[in-house]
Amino acid sequence: MRLFGRTTSINVQKVLWTLQELGVRYDQVDLGGAFGGLDTDEYGTMNPNRRVPLLVDGDLTLWESNAIVRYLSNSYGGGSLAGTNSAKVARADMWMEWFQNNCYAHYIALFHQMVRLPKSQRNQDERDRAITGLIQSFEMLNAHLGDNRFVAGDDFSMGDIVVGASLFRYFAMDFDRPDLPKLTSFYDQLSQRDAYRKTVMTSFDSLKAKEE
Repeated sequence: MRLFGRTTSINVQKVLWTLQELGVRYDQVDLGGAFGGLDTDEYGTMNPNRRVPLLVDGDLTLWESNAIVRYLSNSYGGGSLAGTNSAKVARADMWMEWFQNNCYAHYIALFHQMVRLPKSQRNQDERDRAITGLIQSFEMLNAHLGDNRFVAGDDFSMGDIVVGASLFRYFAMDFDRPDLPKLTSFYDQLSQRDAYRKTVMTSFDSLKAKEE
């Protein structure tokens, strides 16, 4: 098994976290960002989107991070990360879709405004819109976690990986956040997992903009 993508990408981190949780052996190939390589003919043949991550497992080639997480969760570890019955699988999948459709754009916009862009290029209005949108979504998640240990219920699942991969940088970025105790407790639970610490709780200093 080979995973293509730079380890500083949140979408790659989701897959790395899944692989570590499952104990699957794999080779990771740095690609994208400062590493380049996305514009080669070879990579374009495997992934016409020319983005990361890309997973090659035998004859199977997969792109789109959530699809890769689903595949690994269903195919390895006895399907334990996907869910032990169809209802649990559906709940985990629901929260994966929720994050992608409601949170991801706000999260990426905020990360760019707070980290990736030089201060001279940052837009306060865009930053504030991203904060508002992300916090509104996380308030909903906080309320849900009041009755649930993890996003799909009592058991850790692929849903937690897709949602939880964003929380390290969310709490690391310097902006005013409301007190969301259940979300904080959820993050604290994740931060105790070895796989999370190894793959998600890593430095993103290389992504910080150099001041002009």
